[in-house]
Amino acid sequence: MIYTQISFKLTPDSQENREILIALLSDIAFESFDENDESVMGYIPGESANLDEIREITALLPFMVSIEDETIPDQNWNEVWEKNYFKPLLIGGKCLVRAPFHTEYETAEFELVIEPKMAFGTGNHETTTLVAEQILDMDLTGKTVLDMGCGTGILGMLASLKGAKNITAIDIDSWSFESTVENARLNNIFNLEAKLGDAGLLGNETYEIIFANIHKNVIINDLPIYESVLQSGGKLYLSGFYTHDMPDVKAKAESVGLLETGYHEKNNWVVYSFEKS
Repeated sequence: MIYTQISFKLTPDSQENREILIALLSDIAFESFDENDESVMGYIPGESANLDEIREITALLPFMVSIEDETIPDQNWNEVWEKNYFKPLLIGGKCLVRAPFHTEYETAEFELVIEPKMAFGTGNHETTTLVAEQILDMDLTGKTVLDMGCGTGILGMLASLKGAKNITAIDIDSWSFESTVENARLNNIFNLEAKLGDAGLLGNETYEIIFANIHKNVIINDLPIYESVLQSGGKLYLSGFYTHDMPDVKAKAESVGLLETGYHEKNNWVVYSFEKS
């Protein structure tokens, strides 16, 4: 498939401003986002994008945004991933994450096979690893689990391998939703239900464990909803933000009655845990 890449350069450029931009643009035609030191890149299927609409939206932001676009030609995404992006990953010494095309890899106690669709996002970001390491240390036997911002479905599928009774996996990106459905099928995981949407889908079910690996501003906005669907004594694991964001997250979590239980950090990224008493 051909994609249009839109590059956004922010002034001033900060992680918080990037999170605001991505959260705002997630409501329109973007399938996924990537970042480097200079800019945020969004990807839209097809050879053209409505730049006027995008500029109108970004003009409302409290910081400056410059926009450039280019067409990314159709190519063999598996080959691109294999060459440049997606290498076999061993998490916590226990869980191997690999693609179907990988032929050389270590064996591990747990194994997840991820089918790449395009070369944006590898599933091995620090936040994913941090939450996965928490799951590997947990006994999830018979637990009900919610995975918010599920991406390729790695965390929800690992929860299944760790004994979870059932998993609900939710993401606002259509690519993530489709990827989670496909990857669950590929790994013979049948107790995971993927849904396309945001926290507005929640309310009819409750969960013993919730993982939310999203952007800080989305997490803070949705914390009251997470608290409402978390069972008494349930655990909430939050990631997708930096250690310096922890005071803001903690203040909001405590305001809805959640108790801090600890955190783990890697390269200034953090997974922050709370409990509903």
